[in-house]
Amino acid sequence: MTEPESRILAADLRDDEDVAIERSLRPRTLAEYVGQRDVKANLSVLLEAARRRGEAADHILLHGPPGLGKTTLATIIAHELDVKIRYASGPAIERPGDLAAILTSLDSRDVLFIDEVHHLGHSVEEILYAAMEDFRLDVMIGKGPSARSLRLTLQPFTIIGATTRAGRISGPLRDRFGATYRLDFYETDDLAAIARRTAGILGIELTRDAAAALASRGRATPRVVNRLVKRARDYAEVHRDGRVDAEAVAEAMAALEIDDEGLDATDRQLLSTVFRKFGGGPVGIGALAAVLAEERDTLEDVYEPYLLRLGYLDRTPQGRVATDAAREHLLRQGIDVPAPRRGEPIRPIWTALDPASEERTEEIPAAPDDAHEEGPAHEEGPEPAPGTAG
Repeated sequence: MTEPESRILAADLRDDEDVAIERSLRPRTLAEYVGQRDVKANLSVLLEAARRRGEAADHILLHGPPGLGKTTLATIIAHELDVKIRYASGPAIERPGDLAAILTSLDSRDVLFIDEVHHLGHSVEEILYAAMEDFRLDVMIGKGPSARSLRLTLQPFTIIGATTRAGRISGPLRDRFGATYRLDFYETDDLAAIARRTAGILGIELTRDAAAALASRGRATPRVVNRLVKRARDYAEVHRDGRVDAEAVAEAMAALEIDDEGLDATDRQLLSTVFRKFGGGPVGIGALAAVLAEERDTLEDVYEPYLLRLGYLDRTPQGRVATDAAREHLLRQGIDVPAPRRGEPIRPIWTALDPASEERTEEIPAAPDDAHEEGPAHEEGPEPAPGTAG
């Protein structure tokens, strides 16, 4: 399978070109930010209140799938508050001293953005608690009997944490964020608006039909849509007159093997493998990873989320199941896959975990009436020996 780092549709893919262009494409104010209407509405209230009081805004936690604009929102928050922002990453803050150096360098009301905040170590979190609550820092100087504690007073600041794994953040740290917002996948109309805005900034002639075509392939993620706009521009400049219309988008996406649902060759290979090797499922994630020569975590974090969102893949207690919608999509793409095997219906995982749920799977046909003619329906016992009376 294709390495996730090289997939054009990977939401967390960032090369040097992406980083440089993303900075120029990012909106600077909440008014320019497209989508996430509920988050924007709540943030505007929080920021306006902080501005009127002249205080640092409350600490904010942003969580959701990659590529939805968490870093962009953090930058907008600092701009709206008219303060500086410092960027850091959870894996890079290895020791308490690393965090102490960052915190002591912040000016009053500044913003500290910590990406992948769920990667912070326990010892780092311990000193972060007091810093977030009381704006103080307790530092141990020396070791052994001569060690002593030094308390430093910090300027009021705002921490913005971002994570794709909110469940991995410890409870004490999560509770210290005063505002928590989840960023959801984008609607197609919002993605089309983002594509048109990106094209305008980059000087690309992009028709509305082309923007809609790119949005439908954007996997509900702005970062992916921006990347597809650039790839469509490249194709139009090399093979056409430079104008990106719907026909140019169709040709460019066909060359990249991206279909009209935003699935690439890797996604289609995963689905076809479930049908061809495992009869449509259920198949355990470990067995599927072994057949595809991929890591289990890669399948769960990179490939499955969008397939689950489209309804092409289901998670059940018995394993992964490819749906009829997935088979129909593969057939439309010219991929011949066998029909799923027939057997006992798979109970959805939410029904299996909740016996009181009213959801029911399709009933298994009952045995013919003559199968119970020899005795009571519920009586169990050993079969009679040959030649003896039943």
